[in-house]
Amino acid sequence: MNSFVCKRLAHSAAAGVRSHQFVVCGGGTGGLAVASSLARRFGKDKVAVIEPSDVHYYQPMWTMVGAGIKTLEQSRRPMADVMPQNAAWYKTAVTEFEPSKSAVHTQDGTTIKYDYLIVGLGLKVDFDRIKGLTEALEMPSSGVSSNYSSDSVTKTYEYLNSFKGGEAIFTFPPLPIKCPGAPQKIMYLAEELFKRNNVRDKTRITYNSAIGVIFGVKKYANELLKVISRKGIDVNFQHNLVEIIPERKEAIFEVLKEGHEGERKTFSFDFMHATPPMGPLDVIKESPLADGAGWLDVNPQTMQHKKFENVFGIGDCTNVPTSKTAAACAAESAVLKKNLFKVMKGQNPDSEYDGYTSCPLVTGYNTCILAEFDYTGTPLETFPFDQGKERQTMYYLKADILPEVYWHGLIKGLWGGPKPFRKAMKLGLSK
Repeated sequence: MNSFVCKRLAHSAAAGVRSHQFVVCGGGTGGLAVASSLARRFGKDKVAVIEPSDVHYYQPMWTMVGAGIKTLEQSRRPMADVMPQNAAWYKTAVTEFEPSKSAVHTQDGTTIKYDYLIVGLGLKVDFDRIKGLTEALEMPSSGVSSNYSSDSVTKTYEYLNSFKGGEAIFTFPPLPIKCPGAPQKIMYLAEELFKRNNVRDKTRITYNSAIGVIFGVKKYANELLKVISRKGIDVNFQHNLVEIIPERKEAIFEVLKEGHEGERKTFSFDFMHATPPMGPLDVIKESPLADGAGWLDVNPQTMQHKKFENVFGIGDCTNVPTSKTAAACAAESAVLKKNLFKVMKGQNPDSEYDGYTSCPLVTGYNTCILAEFDYTGTPLETFPFDQGKERQTMYYLKADILPEVYWHGLIKGLWGGPKPFRKAMKLGLSK
């Protein structure tokens, strides 16, 4: 183990009280994007990052891992390799926020005091909220997989590539979830794989979604419905997965349509891709930082906490009403940093986040619809052509370019989203 890693790990061995100018909770996308910028700007040990994991994953790649296009190894880096060099890494978990005292308490007994706090802890992927799902994912040959876990994503391709025909079901839970396009992207890829393997004509593909639309932005939803029609996929809206009986290969859905209260339907399956429900982490939900639903309560324009002026939030843990994606983290990070620096100077935070987010909707092994939009659902497209159409260029952007932007730009604090490029390509006529 090299000296750099040893130094990082040393913080987890000695409890007590520590102080840093900036404390960043979470070594995920948003946390690293902000921590990297701050560490570069303010120097050695001014920034602390609290993160217990040994590994950092580029999770947007997991759709392609599940389809056999990429490997799980390509989506991972050792946490020590992506942690900012000048930051103090506390390899432990946050157990309590005490914002009235500008303090964070950790699992190893350390109290870390701060001048400014940035919370980017992500959300809880709650497999246990669906009865039988955890057991099904652990059971060999259950036919059940999920791209929302590093432990199960590789099973997706194993099951899909060996599929001999029958019932293939893909599910979507109640919102919010992270990367809300992912549950249908793997379905489109599976349909094409079934064709390649000459089993499509023996297969019925069903998409059971707890919500009432295929996608939240009408422009892209209209195109996706055309994709679904072309691929011959059955869709059942307002069907929420509540139980899996893996030994019988049956799934039970509650019907959420008005007038069908209490109704449940049982579907048989030979393969199922299950997307688990998600929610706020308990450490935020039980803290003074939470809103009534348990999410970090921030101003959706400034990313500053609504009550504690020296606290900011980023990413999936916040109550910002936009799709929870890496693209949203990028745009949020640019606004957050500008407003943090204003607050440090005693000025009002006046940089505004417009809700920009993006979802590269992969529809096949060489096609993609690049959805980009704001809080209002208005498209905010970067390129000077209609991104609502399936394009091969957008597929390669998703597969080959965005991972490089992520590893070498976003988590290093060097990429705040495509807004400058969007303006340039639209000759300054776009937001």
